[in-house]
Amino acid sequence: MRMMRYILSALAAFLMTVFPLANAQQPTWQISKTLHIGGDGGWDYVTVDPQTYRLFVTRSTHTQIIDTTTGKVIADIPGQSRSHGTAIVPAVNRGFITEGGGEGAIDVFDLSTYKLLGKIHTMPDSDGIIYDPFQDLILAVSGDEGKLMTFKPDIDIAMGKFTTIDLGGAPEFLAAGHEGKAYINLEDKNSVAVVDLKTNKVVDRWPVAPGGKPVGMSIDERNHLLFIGCRDPQKLIVMNTENGKVVAALPIGSVVDATKFAAGQVFASCGGSGELFVASQKNGAWQIDHVVKTASGARTMDLDPRNHIIYLPTAEAEPAAPGERRTRMKPDSFMIVEVSQK
Repeated sequence: MRMMRYILSALAAFLMTVFPLANAQQPTWQISKTLHIGGDGGWDYVTVDPQTYRLFVTRSTHTQIIDTTTGKVIADIPGQSRSHGTAIVPAVNRGFITEGGGEGAIDVFDLSTYKLLGKIHTMPDSDGIIYDPFQDLILAVSGDEGKLMTFKPDIDIAMGKFTTIDLGGAPEFLAAGHEGKAYINLEDKNSVAVVDLKTNKVVDRWPVAPGGKPVGMSIDERNHLLFIGCRDPQKLIVMNTENGKVVAALPIGSVVDATKFAAGQVFASCGGSGELFVASQKNGAWQIDHVVKTASGARTMDLDPRNHIIYLPTAEAEPAAPGERRTRMKPDSFMIVEVSQK
């Protein structure tokens, strides 16, 4: 009897290992709190450091560093022109901020003091940026120039040079895989450019249909999947990184700008509809599990997989002025909406 129990326990453990997500009940998510930050400027990408509980938020002309445990701004890096995104590399104690205004730049700052170390002059509309730990590279894109820029995080700021790769379209966000490839959304081409980071060449282009205007992107390395947020048509595209095949296309809200993946669930933040779509795979098919009502404007996000918290920046809006189509940001109303597991 004891041996039979052992066999049954071992079999159950084996099945859970082989099929960990097949029928498992995925957690649901909800707004847990809102951090009222304030300050001048709009916002774009947000980057979380789970180890230090720090949140890096670009605010057009400056970048705020927020302590997520207190909701307080602990540092503010000034002197930017249309700041977009932040990448951090603790191994070299450096952070990197893209500037899209003027001739374009990437600001390099000290991760301990948050002091600016210098600027790398890049290209106009320097936008999405990530750190690729597999190749130990900073990857950043220029939307106007249609280029991918790569360099080592310990680059000589004054004298170092970066590699540029022509993408043949207007890039938005990107992801990187362990096999030495980068995947970049080309919003104007409705496709993903696949770049071999060893040869610095585009080796493939994969259409995102039935989605279009791809912007947000994240990756599931283990299962060889990309998650692509598309604005028109509004779809969350699940794409195989081995062959570019679209394996799922799920309906989402308007003005998506980011997707994130963690522990079998994928998230798409939609600022136009003020919704966070949560999806997972059930019995081999991807589906929307539930939708969290967030806030209008909450289009970008980052996910802390260690503490199971999603951070979405936004602000209160005022009615559009006469003759204008867009609403305006209410002064000093900038906030971070936190979404966590129930």
